[in-house]
Amino acid sequence: MPRGRFDDEDHWGTSVTATEARPPVLAVRGVSKRYGPVTALHEVSLEIRAGEVLALIGDNGAGKSTLVSIISGVTAPDTGEVLVAGRRLPARNPKAAREAGVETVFQNLALVPTLSIVDNIYLGRELCRGQGVARLARNLDKRRMRREVAATFARLGLDLPSPTAKAGALSGGQRQAVAIARAVLWQNKVVVLDEPVAALGVKQTEAVLALIERLPEHGVATLFVTHNMEEVIRVAHRVAVFRLGRKIADLDLREKSVSAMQLVGLITGSMTEADL
Repeated sequence: MPRGRFDDEDHWGTSVTATEARPPVLAVRGVSKRYGPVTALHEVSLEIRAGEVLALIGDNGAGKSTLVSIISGVTAPDTGEVLVAGRRLPARNPKAAREAGVETVFQNLALVPTLSIVDNIYLGRELCRGQGVARLARNLDKRRMRREVAATFARLGLDLPSPTAKAGALSGGQRQAVAIARAVLWQNKVVVLDEPVAALGVKQTEAVLALIERLPEHGVATLFVTHNMEEVIRVAHRVAVFRLGRKIADLDLREKSVSAMQLVGLITGSMTEADL
């Protein structure tokens, strides 16, 4: 989908002004993190709103992975805070992050290959029939789970095998699509995609990028980490550029036309945001 300057509306049919008026779903405020003498992050702040895709780019060692780890509740920041829908996340608590509505999809595909698609999506969140003793006996409502998974795939426009198919039989792109669909089904507020297409082929990459383009339609705030500048220009509304642990640019691609080479220049330091 072409990018460039948008006037009254962005490509999702939502006015830029209306998007900016919404309170941020995810807010990172003044986050810093050191590992001994190395400063991984220095007073980083950023925001993402519902229905917005923010690309996070930077060279290796720029601090992207550290920030993802902090947002996901895996790592505690030394200073600063992370808020979801205005509520501060407790540090170093992945369960609390997920319960607050943050779902992270990593490059290594967090699916159990021996389980079916539906079992992976509902793992630890299974739906049960009945009340009281019947529910305590884990009388699983498999029909309802299959029905809801199929409905989610349809809403997202995904062409995937039956929900009863084993995850191990899926391609890499299909597995990533299942992981992202899981986040949407559970109505997560924030989806963090950490290099989701880095290990995929061309066809699989296209399927995942097309899915990312549809996420704003479902009100999801998406943080998309990638090294591919063409992917940034294609799917992102905004891009945050990191270098040596600092955020050195935050660009709205709905208002400013930026090329892949210019983004590379920001990453390497041969350009600044003032040069654009």
